[in-house]
Amino acid sequence: MKKILLSVAALFAAAAVMSAQSMEDATETAKLANESLTSGDYATALAGFREALTMAEACGDDGLELVATCKGVIPSLLNRIAKHELQENNFDAAIAGFNEAVAVAGEYGAEDIAAEAAGLIKESYLRKGNSLLNSKDFAAAAEAYTKVLEIEPANGVAALRKGMALENAGNAAEAEEAYKLAAENGQEKNANASLGKMYLKRSVASLKGKKYADAVKEAVAANEYAPNPQALQIAGQASQLSGKNADAIKYFEQYLEAAPTAKNAGQIAYTVGALYQNAKNNAKAKEFFQKAVDLGYADAKAALSAIK
Repeated sequence: MKKILLSVAALFAAAAVMSAQSMEDATETAKLANESLTSGDYATALAGFREALTMAEACGDDGLELVATCKGVIPSLLNRIAKHELQENNFDAAIAGFNEAVAVAGEYGAEDIAAEAAGLIKESYLRKGNSLLNSKDFAAAAEAYTKVLEIEPANGVAALRKGMALENAGNAAEAEEAYKLAAENGQEKNANASLGKMYLKRSVASLKGKKYADAVKEAVAANEYAPNPQALQIAGQASQLSGKNADAIKYFEQYLEAAPTAKNAGQIAYTVGALYQNAKNNAKAKEFFQKAVDLGYADAKAALSAIK
């Protein structure tokens, strides 16, 4: 029995020596990691603190203080490394790093680090989208902005830029949805300007393609989003070409109100006069022929004289 007790005592003594040695090793590893941290070698520091953490956890109660120290440092290191990747425009590496920082910080109770890293994930996707948009990789840019909106659905800037990316990628329907979302979230002026330009481009294409009803609809929408005399002119031209003279008069008159000194104002006024003349409204025809004369449109004088 005494031999057994002696053997057990010897075992505990040996374990104590091993534990002490292990703690010394863990402490030394942590010390070296701290030196790397001080010198700015964050990757080496992270590896060292993680190794020290594993060693300290194996020491049981003796390692609790070092465990707490390592857990206090590791989330911050992960965040720093990810920030560096973001500064270098290594967006995917930054996003992966911030995601890891969020997970580890959450596990270790570092809520402030978790919150900061989570915010920087959104920032990383936004910067990635901007970079891709500038390099004209529109589909990938739209995907990056979508990630931002998954994190923060009310991010008007991301929605606006997603609309730009989708429009340039040829996805007009989804671009319109993105622009409308942007308008609802603080980007109304910019979003409406983009929608106006998008509809104006469509109306020009429809007019060239002799899709006059579409051209009118798109031009009117363009002008509603962003008042533009060109849109009113297109609506007038498309209406006239489709035989809807009353509508043509309406849009051309609106054009003249919006752009009274435009280079083609005299010609447009003459056209309105001719349309009124065809409609047997000589009084209005005279009014617009006279306006055309006043604007220096040469053919208007003869038309005005003839109608008198």
